[in-house]
Amino acid sequence: MFKLNASLKAWKTDNFTPTFKQEVGALAHKHLPLQKGLSLSSYVSDEPISAIVNNSSETHTHINIKTRIFYTGIIAGCSCADDPTPLDTQNECCELRFYIDKQSAETTVSLINE
Repeated sequence: MFKLNASLKAWKTDNFTPTFKQEVGALAHKHLPLQKGLSLSSYVSDEPISAIVNNSSETHTHINIKTRIFYTGIIAGCSCADDPTPLDTQNECCELRFYIDKQSAETTVSLINE
């Protein structure tokens, strides 16, 4: 779990979407279920990610944000000494739902399998 404090503070303002995108883009990949969202490659690369907010809503306790995340994966060879296959990256995309607690800014994320 992690906190998106700036996104919580920006909720219901014109700055929410750019603030949320910036915070998500700065997250360590380990906080997001990107590996589960891979469809064209084997491993998530360390390259930056970007987010698009599809929609957002709120309940009494949480802000719910449905996003599309763009990132890259690695198509790896066998890593043998004589393997001529270079590491190659592949563009990936998945949908994630973020739940931001309105009191603490603690955030959980789940992969959307639709």
